[in-house]
Amino acid sequence: MNIPQNLKYTKDHEWIRVEGNEAYVGITEYAQGELGDIVFIEVETQGEKLAKEEIFGTVEAVKTVSDMFMPVGGEVLEVNPKLEESPEVVNKDPYGDGWFIKIAITNPAELNELLDAAAYKKLLEA
Repeated sequence: MNIPQNLKYTKDHEWIRVEGNEAYVGITEYAQGELGDIVFIEVETQGEKLAKEEIFGTVEAVKTVSDMFMPVGGEVLEVNPKLEESPEVVNKDPYGDGWFIKIAITNPAELNELLDAAAYKKLLEA
């Protein structure tokens, strides 16, 4: 299983890639595998400021619908435009083109509460 070292992770299987004061958020390879074929992504929080662990959207797969949670507090700046036409890109490239949202981080200290790659791997093995 691919668990990139340069990302931080949540216990709910979201990842965050920080770039300065902004960050990209998506779901992990493990999460997309558990969900199965993703058919629809709904994010209606663009422009909103959300707290850590608030729901920012939902992902619909053939098997289920699942909420997606903010790994840290921030303002939703952008929703990945590729996902509207091709939500299955999350299954193919969860850490690259399959990102969900871009955020402006409001409290960088919250990043310290997230899991690194080694801790996330341990969570999956538990």
